[in-house]
Amino acid sequence: MTTGLESTATVTIPEKPAHRDGNVLRWVGAYASSMAGDGVYYVALSWAAVQAGTPAQAGLVMSVSALPRAVLMLGGGVVADRFGPRRVVIGSDAVRCAAVLAVAALLFLTGPGLWPLAALALVFGIVDAVFVPAVGALPARITGRGQLARVQGMRGLAYRFAVVVGAPLGGLGVAVGGAAAAFGLAGLLIAVSVPLLVSVRMRELPPDDAVDGRGGTAWSDLVAGLRYIRRHRVLAPLVLAIALGDLGFVGPFNVGLTLLADERGWGASGMGCVLAGFGVGAGFVSLLLAVRGRLPHAGRVAGWALLAGAVAVGALAFVPSLLAAVGTALAVGLLAGLSGAMCTALLQTHAASAYLGRVTAVSSLVSLGLTPLTMPLTAAAIGAWGTGPVYVASAAVCGLGGLVALGVSDLRRAELPG
Repeated sequence: MTTGLESTATVTIPEKPAHRDGNVLRWVGAYASSMAGDGVYYVALSWAAVQAGTPAQAGLVMSVSALPRAVLMLGGGVVADRFGPRRVVIGSDAVRCAAVLAVAALLFLTGPGLWPLAALALVFGIVDAVFVPAVGALPARITGRGQLARVQGMRGLAYRFAVVVGAPLGGLGVAVGGAAAAFGLAGLLIAVSVPLLVSVRMRELPPDDAVDGRGGTAWSDLVAGLRYIRRHRVLAPLVLAIALGDLGFVGPFNVGLTLLADERGWGASGMGCVLAGFGVGAGFVSLLLAVRGRLPHAGRVAGWALLAGAVAVGALAFVPSLLAAVGTALAVGLLAGLSGAMCTALLQTHAASAYLGRVTAVSSLVSLGLTPLTMPLTAAAIGAWGTGPVYVASAAVCGLGGLVALGVSDLRRAELPG
């Protein structure tokens, strides 16, 4: 659907290296600014919630976003494909900016309260359900297929930058002016993304991608998208591999890592070092992909990286020292970053652009919608059986994703465009 904002900005764009394409760079800059704003927002939200209520209430406020994100994610993919990813991303960032600034003003005038914070978290969860599929569908509309792997690397670098910058900026905002100032800073960072996104030009869909992919209702659109994935010889096993990899990874590297650090006596600083090791590994892979543009044998690389990464995840619970844990986390970051980048690049290059919002929604449903809901189960399992068995079980689930990628011939032989 190309009306309004989408149609006025749709042009034919010759393919050029993504890192030299101003159109792509503007989108990457918008994405980095938006994600940095998210980082500041989460710090501000957690601080304000702790100040306004009990630790249990603060935890509830922080988890409010997860349910609407999970429930509405598939519908968000339909919205992205119906109205165009650029329009949806602009609208999402505008809504998030307005909501954060409104809460910042409210806290400045009246002091912290749990209900405004919970309402803000709910808005973010609803908006994320449409933002995530639209962000996944947008790269294919701003550059050619041959550059999508490089764009994925650039996006990974932008995300790592946002993670490194966002949390410290949030802490600085809280230290200088309290939660209200931090929320205000988050709103300003998200606001920077809007004019950048408005300036991004959309390219015309290739003839083989210009399939409407839409029915008369949103439900028929969703059914058509699910049917498209189920019948696709690469996308169907790829989505399954991504889901298994995420299910096996997220628990051990979130609540599991906190409990492991406490068990081993590493403390918060030790846990931070382990996470830093992971971030360095993942960032290196993003840089490699941004520079090279593509890697050969993408399907095989994704499968073997998932398998090797699963082994590294399981080994993390048995390393003898903090230094060994940091080294293992570095390996996990390299392998998880490599498999994730390959899987996402394959998804973007093998899916027709008209379906990319729905394809992204399905592939993101587990990692961003369902896995946060499994964290209490991971914590309970570690409490019952210990970190070792839970890490091994999680590694086995992650490894199944690698077996799917290597076992299905169409996915194993899948390549990225040159």
